[in-house]
Amino acid sequence: MDVESSDPNHEINKDDGAATMSKGLRRALILLNCVFMALGNTGSPLLLRLYYRSGGKRQWLSSWLQTSGSPLILLPLLCFYIRRRQRRSSSVPLFFITPRLGLACAALGVLTGLDDFLYAYGLAFLPVSTSSLLISTQLAFTALFAFLLVRQRFTAYSINAVALLTVGAVMLGLHVSGDRPEGESRGKYFMGFALTLGAAALYGLVLPLVELMYTVARRRGLAVTYTLVLEMQLVMGMFATAFCTVGMIVNHDFQAIPREARNFELGEFKYYVVLVWNAIFWQFFFVGTVGTIFCVNTLLAGILIAVFLPVTEVLAVIFFHEKFSSEKAIALVLSLWGLASYSYGEYRQVKDNKKKANAAIAIEQPT
Repeated sequence: MDVESSDPNHEINKDDGAATMSKGLRRALILLNCVFMALGNTGSPLLLRLYYRSGGKRQWLSSWLQTSGSPLILLPLLCFYIRRRQRRSSSVPLFFITPRLGLACAALGVLTGLDDFLYAYGLAFLPVSTSSLLISTQLAFTALFAFLLVRQRFTAYSINAVALLTVGAVMLGLHVSGDRPEGESRGKYFMGFALTLGAAALYGLVLPLVELMYTVARRRGLAVTYTLVLEMQLVMGMFATAFCTVGMIVNHDFQAIPREARNFELGEFKYYVVLVWNAIFWQFFFVGTVGTIFCVNTLLAGILIAVFLPVTEVLAVIFFHEKFSSEKAIALVLSLWGLASYSYGEYRQVKDNKKKANAAIAIEQPT
């Protein structure tokens, strides 16, 4: 199985998709997407916080940066298209995405744009370490919405993980006085707290919706390949960017960019460098996430987001000298404990499913 469909019409092809990839290709794609998620998860929040710490104040611009790099996806898509042309002499489609699937991606793109704004606005009032701990609660929201949308069962392990993540978030909410960035009021801190939790909840909804979209597409006979996944992410990124562009126009952010660049503490040139790399690192995150969902499932994507939490915490302490209080340490331990519980529960469930499948095959075989 290739990363593309070998069917010119890209229609009914039940053997296509991640399930029938060669083991080597599948592992390579999983590794690549994990690297993308590692870069995006750790680098993007640090760069976004650097923008705020150095004098940046435009929340709509910050949210716009999270998906404005989506045209970069055109580069691998162009390479895949050229490869298709070389392999087949007959006419090949430029894109595989269908109009109906494009509309679904557009709707998810608008949700992603709203999520970007909630996250960017919340990070303006919170330390990176606190924001990262709150974002880890998306694993709990992912579990809930995966149960509702893609029938992912709750287990004792997932319930334990949800409870631990919730307790960790509550602990951070009670510890306000020693955690507020310098110059931020108590009210703005709590607003950032609520907005970041809202962003975690909304992204916890988006991830299962992406997996549901893949499932529905396969049921309707569409071959879901890695090429199609990138096309879907491109459409989602374009509509998320369009949503944030409207916010920037209303808020007059485009006119404010030159003035903000001149007053940036690190210098005008570095202002634009921070913005460009911010956009690039966010694309690493989004492409890695949808790629992981395609190759494995939503739950692994949610788990990986939580896995990189301690890395972001350490980097925030090193680069920004943020306080790492005892409350944060306990919240981090609870988050990692919840992650371990959730991961072990998934491992047990996969193992039990394999046993049941093998038992069913043994019963069906003639004696």
